Amino acid sequence: MTNPIYDPYQVLLPVYADGTHLKQALLAPIEEANRAKTVKVVYGVLEQDGYLSHCIRTFAPKAPKLPVRVILKIALYLTLFMGKQTYMVTDQAVSLCKKLGKGGVSGFVNSFLRNFDESKVVLPEGDEGLSVKYGYPLFLIKKLKAQYGDRTESILSARSQGVTVRFVRGEEEYLAKEHIDTPFEKTYIFRNFARDERFDEGDYTFQSVGSIAIANIVPPCETMLDACAAPGGKSVLLASKCKNVTSFELYEHRLALIRSYAERMGVKLNALRQDSSVFDPNYRNKFDGILCDVPCSGVGTIAENPDLKLRKTEEQLRELRAVQLGILSNVVNYLKEGGTIVYSTCSVLREENDDIIEAFLKEHNFHAEKIDSPLAHEKTKYGLQFLPDTAYGAGFYVCRLAYGKD
Repeated sequence: MTNPIYDPYQVLLPVYADGTHLKQALLAPIEEANRAKTVKVVYGVLEQDGYLSHCIRTFAPKAPKLPVRVILKIALYLTLFMGKQTYMVTDQAVSLCKKLGKGGVSGFVNSFLRNFDESKVVLPEGDEGLSVKYGYPLFLIKKLKAQYGDRTESILSARSQGVTVRFVRGEEEYLAKEHIDTPFEKTYIFRNFARDERFDEGDYTFQSVGSIAIANIVPPCETMLDACAAPGGKSVLLASKCKNVTSFELYEHRLALIRSYAERMGVKLNALRQDSSVFDPNYRNKFDGILCDVPCSGVGTIAENPDLKLRKTEEQLRELRAVQLGILSNVVNYLKEGGTIVYSTCSVLREENDDIIEAFLKEHNFHAEKIDSPLAHEKTKYGLQFLPDTAYGAGFYVCRLAYGKD
């Protein structure tokens, strides 16, 4: 049997070293019999990255090199959060060091793990303590505290409730499994759900509750543009209430995802390679409705994508603001008189949400419509904010815009 630290190491090293997205890293060849355990460990390590890093800093006289840090994080997670015996995990970590040709550090790893004492690990106070405890960059902690105050830790500690499955037909046979009913038709959250042949037949799909809630806000129309469409879930869902759906996507490989998704679900839509931030006169006043689900920080999806915490910077947020406002300000040219635009992000930060809408409204003859959702949310000045601690671990924002001043 594979060393139980080996597969998590193979997945996590490119995430830490190269910024590889976790879901892409999980495509690496790993032992199928233990895939579920490996996934549990890698997600857990990333969720606890701030605390595990703090543990290493507390007991290591100088920072070990990255491969060693990754091994130590996995070993610490196994002992601190999964109840594995220290002696057993230590032997596995030392064995892995030797297998990887890093025998020279095996003595250090052995000594570190055998001498580690969690009772001597002291968290910093205040915002720095929250940063360590939840692994969020300090600047994000400060932004969340400024916006959400005492609710911040509840948001930080929220976890995904499981995998969201939207059925087209035949859901009855699956509902004997433990699940959560969502407020959306034929949509359930399962703690464990094994994909089978009916996925390929288009009887169901995996789609986040946020994606479904956003599509739910879009009114029926004749011609719909999904301006930033990959991987295609919202485009496919919108095709059930909009006669003609066009999906724009900038990158060819992501365009292929949309087409594949639509084909699997038996849905017709027009997927085109198009930059939604650059005006194309061919689409002026062409659509009755537009969904503008812009690129964003993804802060609201950290419960499902814990690796995002490793890559967030303030500079990225500043750059995103220009992208978000630029796309929204461009696609408004593609809207017919009397149509509506739905703007959305998977962020909980006001600067990506209401602030973008406010800037847009100052320059365009539009107003924010009153909208509602059956999913728990907070009403903001212009739209709805969904937060991870009340929306099954999902954080996202949606606003609907219409011509004219309110």
